[in-house]
Amino acid sequence: MPRVLIVDDSPTEIFKISQILNKNGYEVLTADSGEKGIELAKQEMPDVVLMDIVMPGLNGFQATRQLSRDPETSGIPVIIVTTKDQETDRLWGQRQGAKGYLTKPVDSKGLLTAIDAVLN
Repeated sequence: MPRVLIVDDSPTEIFKISQILNKNGYEVLTADSGEKGIELAKQEMPDVVLMDIVMPGLNGFQATRQLSRDPETSGIPVIIVTTKDQETDRLWGQRQGAKGYLTKPVDSKGLLTAIDAVLN
């Protein structure tokens, strides 16, 4: 069962995404900040990280960069899941090391397809 770490400061978003993943057989881990997300990724080594951008403290771009540049966590694919849908945001996310980019609200098909793409 693939393990997915959701990093988002919105309890509502965590709940929605967790429901989709749980229904489809994924094990879900959650963190409500970029700092906690990095810490949990190092402890738990999930198969994929779903990263929000706009969070207090360490934002999603910064957290993605830290995960993708740390030899310990660089093998964990990060998919950015955000309300920011500008092309510049997508490019910046890729430059930070993100392997995928989804805009909220996410639909289950798009989410599962993005996760499959980075796992296979």
